Amino acid sequence: MRSANFVSFFTVSGFFIGLIFALLKAEAPFDLLSYIFFITSFFYLFSHLFVAIYIGTLTIRPTFFPKNSHEKDLDSFVREINKRELIIDSDYENIKSRI
Repeated sequence: MRSANFVSFFTVSGFFIGLIFALLKAEAPFDLLSYIFFITSFFYLFSHLFVAIYIGTLTIRPTFFPKNSHEKDLDSFVREINKRELIIDSDYENIKSRI
């Protein structure tokens, strides 16, 4: 089950549990709405907590980070940027000298 589906299911379940509890315990319309709102909010936040714990504990696995290849790539990017800066600087000087 996707995490968004879990949160939605748990929130709707909390709404109906809150509705049942509110119908049993509420004495005024405001109490009815407040019970439903607070219980649904609790279930919503609780489901997010479960999803965060699930994602945080089960999906983290040790991976190999190829540091050397990344450093080579970054070095080549720096060289390319430096070359382009030299070209831009020379073009700028040419334009500046024409004016």
